[in-house]
Amino acid sequence: MPSQTRYDLFIDGAWRKPTSGKWTEIRNPATGDVVGEAAKGQEQDVNAAVEAASKAFPAWRDTPASKRADALYKLRDLVARDKETLARTITSEMGKPLKEAQGEVDFAISLLRFAAENTRRLQGEIIPGERPGEKILIDRIPHGVVGAIAAWNFPLALCARKIAPAVAAGNTIVLKPHELTPLSGLALAKLVEEAGIPAGVINIVTGDGPEVGVPIVAHPDTKLITMTGSTPAGKKIMAAAAEHLKEVRLELGGKAPFIVMDDADLDKAVEAAVMARFGNAGQVCTSNERTYVHEAVYDRFAEKLREKIKALNVGDPMDPKTDMGPKVSEDELKKVHEIVEKAVSQGAKLEIGGQRLKGGIYDKGSFYAPTLLTGVTHEMDIARNEVFGPVLSLMKVRDFDEALKRANDCRYGLSAYLFTKDLATILRMTRELNFGEVYVNREGGEEPQGFHHGYGESGLGGEDGQHGLEAYVDTKTIYLNA
Repeated sequence: MPSQTRYDLFIDGAWRKPTSGKWTEIRNPATGDVVGEAAKGQEQDVNAAVEAASKAFPAWRDTPASKRADALYKLRDLVARDKETLARTITSEMGKPLKEAQGEVDFAISLLRFAAENTRRLQGEIIPGERPGEKILIDRIPHGVVGAIAAWNFPLALCARKIAPAVAAGNTIVLKPHELTPLSGLALAKLVEEAGIPAGVINIVTGDGPEVGVPIVAHPDTKLITMTGSTPAGKKIMAAAAEHLKEVRLELGGKAPFIVMDDADLDKAVEAAVMARFGNAGQVCTSNERTYVHEAVYDRFAEKLREKIKALNVGDPMDPKTDMGPKVSEDELKKVHEIVEKAVSQGAKLEIGGQRLKGGIYDKGSFYAPTLLTGVTHEMDIARNEVFGPVLSLMKVRDFDEALKRANDCRYGLSAYLFTKDLATILRMTRELNFGEVYVNREGGEEPQGFHHGYGESGLGGEDGQHGLEAYVDTKTIYLNA
């Protein structure tokens, strides 16, 4: 992506200057270079976007589902066409390795495809009435204007995850990409324009949370709020939406337990544990945050794990040989380092990493070393609070009972992992492990036809699949008589 690319706001099918007259520089976290500028939106811009979305809604609502599907298929084809350019944009603004960014684009394509395929599967019901000849119809209708807020860790996929089901269901949308990584969402807006999707159906307003996010949530004409981000931010959004009793869908933080039993395939488990912790530099809500290993295989697992972590190649995210890139920003790097220091002060043993990397390319970016902590106890802060960085906490458990107890003693409930060959253990997990999404004998990574959701402080509602799509419609009950 060329440096100094300046984006305006995408409102009502056109590119508009921000009312602030200001743009924010977006820097590459690997090099510190400016890779683009995004408009600094304000409440007036949000108001204009919501007005455009409201105006476009009746016609889009009444557009046949097949035509809405055609629009999404066209957008999907354009994203596929520009896969390499979009992947490089993701890497340049967010820092994830290019091969992971390419995977993110593939996921965005899959999300658009699923939504397009299912526009005609939002079906109603017909129920016999109590009066002669009466039918009770349960219709599925779009909400109206959807307000969407995306996180920075998957800057393209999270925008697609909001846009695709919203417009498939007949809504219009005003979306705010994260202020750290807005360029991927704006690149998607260019493809929305090229796809010929009607003006006002999809609007992209960039800017900070207080200036853009808060007005989106507070606007009386946004009927559904969908947000991916931190738990503290989600709580604020829910409180703000309460004034108008809006429906809110929140995909928030996680503290995924990674449970390895004594009968597990250790090579497969180690591979998955590393992928689930150090992929995207640990900046994933489904990351392996707590690794619980049965005492009978703990030493062997730990040895294999050390070797795997030490072999990780941290460097230029554009290099295909790179396994892990930088943290997204200096502030995020400092947060992770403070968490590691606190863990060590509480008695954890630092075996690998535990510091920012220095020298050469590392001096230009926000690189943190892949880190392994052992001797972690469940009472330590690092075992209870989300790290969101490349730090693996390894803990020994006596049996599955202890693993379950430790895993469930958590305010989060998004994702979990289990490695075992025992069917009885797996069946018990389905009843007793309190997480909305569990990966059994595999690494993480949700599918567009699944349902990505959590319990507790991991959020409300969910994303993806038929259940996620149905969140974007409301119901209307009609007692039909001649």
